[in-house]
Amino acid sequence: MSARFRIARSVHALALAVTVALPAAPSFAIDAHKQLKASANVAAPVGAVALCTQYAWACARSAARHAVFPADAAATLRRVNTGANRTIRPVSDFAQYAVAERWSLPTRRGGDCEDYALYKKRALIDAGFPPERLLLASVLDRKLRPHAVLVVRMGPTDLVLDNLTGRILSWDRTGYTFLRMQNPDRPDRWVALLRGGALG
Repeated sequence: MSARFRIARSVHALALAVTVALPAAPSFAIDAHKQLKASANVAAPVGAVALCTQYAWACARSAARHAVFPADAAATLRRVNTGANRTIRPVSDFAQYAVAERWSLPTRRGGDCEDYALYKKRALIDAGFPPERLLLASVLDRKLRPHAVLVVRMGPTDLVLDNLTGRILSWDRTGYTFLRMQNPDRPDRWVALLRGGALG
């Protein structure tokens, strides 16, 4: 069975799961062009099931009713993204933990894409970003390989911080297929996206 066929089957399975998942749709506001539109609630990725227990901040919400970003938000995004990409060495979960997927902060040896995203989320929370605007997302890259990124919901735009590039792009310019993401209203839950890339 080819890798491309397995990916296509996984996307189809996720789409099918979404159609029979929890009936309540997420309630957050959507701009169809610049924000990722969720279709339904869905299970977290396998490696992220225990994420909220392991790292409470990864699923936290701020107390403020309205999101307040640091004055130097754009510069901070660039600094955190570039710094993480330059200093964390790429190491697969299998090499580190002998498992296919484990979402955790990078170790001294390094980390994989999920670990980069978690590191960036924590660094941005520490810099004053609202945690519910920093959303872990599961995607397929341009070659339809599983990948993870950090989505930063800045006003009407969802920006993507990615360990594969120093450029910070809106989600619709990455060429990625977005599968699922943390729910901004309930970061301890995930929502299906099925947008962009191979899905149009």
